[in-house]
Amino acid sequence: MTETVQTSPAPRTLSGDGALTIAPVRGFGDLRAFVDLPYRLHAGTPWVPPLKLERYMFLSKKLNPYFTHGEAEYFLARRDGRVVGRITAQVDRAFNAFHGNRWGNFGFLEFEDDPAILDALLAAAEAWLRQRGCERMVGPMDFQLNDESGVLIEGFELAPMIRQPWHPPYYQQYVEAAGLTKAHDLYSYWLDVSDRDQVLPILPQMAERARDRYGIRVRKMSRRHLRREMDEFAKVYNAAWSGNWGFVPYSKEDLDELARTYQLIYSRDWFMVAELGSETIGMAISVPDINQVLRKMKGRLLPFGWWHYLNKGRIMDAVRVGFLGVMPEHQHTGAAALLYMEHYDMAEKTRQKAGEPGFILESNSSMNRALEAMGAKIIKRYRVYERLLQDQTASGRSEPQG
Repeated sequence: MTETVQTSPAPRTLSGDGALTIAPVRGFGDLRAFVDLPYRLHAGTPWVPPLKLERYMFLSKKLNPYFTHGEAEYFLARRDGRVVGRITAQVDRAFNAFHGNRWGNFGFLEFEDDPAILDALLAAAEAWLRQRGCERMVGPMDFQLNDESGVLIEGFELAPMIRQPWHPPYYQQYVEAAGLTKAHDLYSYWLDVSDRDQVLPILPQMAERARDRYGIRVRKMSRRHLRREMDEFAKVYNAAWSGNWGFVPYSKEDLDELARTYQLIYSRDWFMVAELGSETIGMAISVPDINQVLRKMKGRLLPFGWWHYLNKGRIMDAVRVGFLGVMPEHQHTGAAALLYMEHYDMAEKTRQKAGEPGFILESNSSMNRALEAMGAKIIKRYRVYERLLQDQTASGRSEPQG
């Protein structure tokens, strides 16, 4: 049972089985509790523990470039002094400026198996967003759609790949019982890129046309000039993805951080550029699944985590296809098919023989058709939810207005 959460940032206590208090994160002790919670909740599950040091850096408002165009508050739920849940509320000014709306987001959602905890966390996030004039609350997103997003609703038995969330089934049950509605589904496919027999003949034919008729070639990104490559990536991304649900353009600061992150997981085999002459017309970035290494590291560099990281090339046998797109004016050329077929070529030469393309928006019909043409199957589904921030009922739950 929950009460309506006030708009004050002061701690709030709700009635129920033990005192339930919702309060903003203040100080390192609270931040440590915020980071530690999923390590306790998901021990022994398919969830893969990230490096705690990386989580602290990601949540730092001084280090994460998200905070050059966004703001956020972090909340902890405690029952009788014990941490039982967490959530963030955030507003991305760049997203709202691009779309001309007043959305707010929530993210980093974790909670024990008790719907009262979730109700209290959502109420705290909603109150913070209302204070900032938001008309809609959408999430979970950590902090943006290109980070870990959605609630897992299918594929619970599977380990998440890099930048994929994992949740137990009760998360979906309680989120929907709390009155949040579906905003969008995200798909993750499984594709064996070592098996060309599954590929429909049209794809290699289109790839051949791209080479022979249009003169398009694929080259590999340079690690030495990776930051420069990210500028080219941004041109493709901002053009090819701009019509997608949840899109927000990359800022210079975002690209700086993306280049630093990719330096740690760079693979020349899987970072691809499609060029027409000297012009970049397409990009594909597939990342070897570092989560296979992180599972062995158990969230720590010491005492032996560093050894697993140094030997990551012997561990990772799959990739996550994170980005693959072509400039709109060149999408008729078959450049995308050429990038797809390059993945099959790399599977023949590397340890990585399969992978997961995702997140793929359910509304991205061209990408979904292309993956089906390659024999890929959906193995995980994630759901992003929303709530209209209009009049509330007496129970504190939002009611969409017609």
